[in-house]
Amino acid sequence: MAARFIPLSEVAEQLSISASQAYALVRSGELRAIKVGGRGQWRVEQAELEAYIARKYKETEWEIAQERAAAASSAD
Repeated sequence: MAARFIPLSEVAEQLSISASQAYALVRSGELRAIKVGGRGQWRVEQAELEAYIARKYKETEWEIAQERAAAASSAD
């Protein structure tokens, strides 16, 4: 069974980004996370990471559609 909550280091690994980039996503509020334990370690729920990825896919699809529409209108 996969862990429900994962550390930022694993988030970074799954997204192929640096640990500081993963931390920036959390601090900006773009990726929801919680602090747990006495030392306040950040953890991201796996479902939140999956939701973040799904949002990024939708954003990318929208950006591509906008680029295509702009290219089509400038070709006219």
